[in-house]
Amino acid sequence: MEFGILGPLRVRTDGREIAIPGRKQRTLLAALLLARGDVLSDERLTALLWGQRPPATVSAQLYTYVSRLRQRLGAAVELVREPAGYRLGIRDAVFDAAEFHRLSRAGHRALRENRPDVAARLLHAALDLWRGPSLGGVTDQLRAAETPQLDEARMTALESRLEAELALGEHRQLVAELTGLVARFPLRERLRAQWMTALYRCERQAEALAVYQEGRRLLAEELGVDPGPALTATHHAVLSGGLALDGPSRAAALPGAAAAP
Repeated sequence: MEFGILGPLRVRTDGREIAIPGRKQRTLLAALLLARGDVLSDERLTALLWGQRPPATVSAQLYTYVSRLRQRLGAAVELVREPAGYRLGIRDAVFDAAEFHRLSRAGHRALRENRPDVAARLLHAALDLWRGPSLGGVTDQLRAAETPQLDEARMTALESRLEAELALGEHRQLVAELTGLVARFPLRERLRAQWMTALYRCERQAEALAVYQEGRRLLAEELGVDPGPALTATHHAVLSGGLALDGPSRAAALPGAAAAP
């Protein structure tokens, strides 16, 4: 059995999709999956399903949703009532969020260990698990609670994948992708430093400096801060010619270090 939340909620077994009807029922399943085997209290589930206005029959409705999930998922999972709430055990089923975190952690570790080829392969595999915006088809309350950390983990994996590919000398192939990413996320300093590195290694030093100046202006206007250490170091390296055309940039930070809020 396979469970997916990195996109619309999806459940499959033997290649066949199992429909989970109803936003509340999908939210219940997604919340229990994200608990990773821990108990979710009735109070927490109520807040995720109904927000600040639960129905008077909330306990009965929770029981009904759990019973329907048990019927649809069958013996492949263990969905049990505990004294304080409900717990889901998925046994040997595949959960895409858990697999993403496993692959991305291994990729970050390989990058720290100066194994960019391994890092790039692992991080590509992690990012390929995403089918779109996470947690599609669930309540706004669950999305508000869970998507920020999921999206940040995705962005950090993407930045590390780009770092690994820069270390492998793929700067020419990355310029266009980085141009689009910085346009979408102009305050992420690590992406901007990587764009500067790729431009510099393509012998476009003036453009790399312009990218820094634009970032400095945006950070001051939007957040009232100066560029952080990683972006500043990349700027100095561009000015001094310190970004080798045939080697990795050491000015760009490792996961999360230079990301603006």
